[in-house]
Amino acid sequence: MRAKFWGTRGSIATPGPGTVHFGGNTSCVEVTTNAGDIFMFDCGTGARSLGASLVASGKPIKATILLSHTHWDHIQGFPFFTPLFMPGNEITVCGPQGSGRSLHDVLAGQMEFNYFPVELNALPAKITFRELAEGTHEFGTTRVVAQYLNHPTMTLGYRIEADDSAAIYFCDHEPFSTTFWHKQPTLGDADSIVHEGDRRHARFMAGAGLVIHDAQYTPEEFPARKNWGHSTYEYAVGLAAAAGVRHLALTHHDPAHDDAFVQGIEQRARAFAREVGPSIEVVCAYEGLELNVVAHGVSPWLQRGTVATQVTSEMARPSNRPRRILVVDDSEDLRDLAKVALMQDGYIVMEAPTGEAGLVIADSWKPDIILLDLIMP
Repeated sequence: MRAKFWGTRGSIATPGPGTVHFGGNTSCVEVTTNAGDIFMFDCGTGARSLGASLVASGKPIKATILLSHTHWDHIQGFPFFTPLFMPGNEITVCGPQGSGRSLHDVLAGQMEFNYFPVELNALPAKITFRELAEGTHEFGTTRVVAQYLNHPTMTLGYRIEADDSAAIYFCDHEPFSTTFWHKQPTLGDADSIVHEGDRRHARFMAGAGLVIHDAQYTPEEFPARKNWGHSTYEYAVGLAAAAGVRHLALTHHDPAHDDAFVQGIEQRARAFAREVGPSIEVVCAYEGLELNVVAHGVSPWLQRGTVATQVTSEMARPSNRPRRILVVDDSEDLRDLAKVALMQDGYIVMEAPTGEAGLVIADSWKPDIILLDLIMP
């Protein structure tokens, strides 16, 4: 497999002299298998350049877009993805299931006439929408495993398995615990991770040839931005060490961080990596960066005997995903209190302010548990 970065910025595109090296386009990563299958992680503004590159080949395009979620910086390049405007191309668009609105409706919303001159249904390419739950999904000869991330909206991380290796994309994820480690993490040491949600996150990485991970904030910035749904380089490097990962690319750079600042983050991340696992190679992703994803062997953690099963078969069983809890309460303060407490324990939480809204969400999202206020209009 080969991975190429077309957009590495988070939140909003930031073109200009301060972002020339690492780039100003929002998230978009191309992954191509040896068989020629094309996958795209997210469809931020970097998708425009990727689309132009694909069209330049002169061949019919068949590609799969794997959206981590539908926040604007991850879909805003979709209307400018040129292959969508050409008949004969086949594009499959995937995103997390259970967001309240269909994937088609969300993408059509940003292309309705008030915002864009061409409506989604007018695009001539063959477009298929596929909403994914956590688990294993087949795309031809390639296996894609999805896992829920810790973000304010329904968000998936992806593991593409092909060519005897795996590439992982974790964009827009926040640590489950403010305390990451019992002790300094070291290569293959699962016991160093405090929270089960973070241990599960690391298990998903195990054995991968490449992990692409959100690292929007520095450790100093993170406390003031908690609950915004993003990570630090320290968290990403530490979990990569615990999972036995050798190659880590940090992405989703904050729009306030210019090239010099991101370069400083890269230096700090590499210094930390030398402390926790001398064999970890860390890079802050930049537009145009190409990486070969090669089989890297079984991680030390996998050799302990239990995790190998969890990385493969556990993901295929929906019963093992984090429990979905719907909180229905007309008090915003109580909803917030419940949501924060439950998310800290690794649950996926949605909320509704009325009984009517709760019924709509329950019907589409299928929660495992409903936490319902007893005295409510």
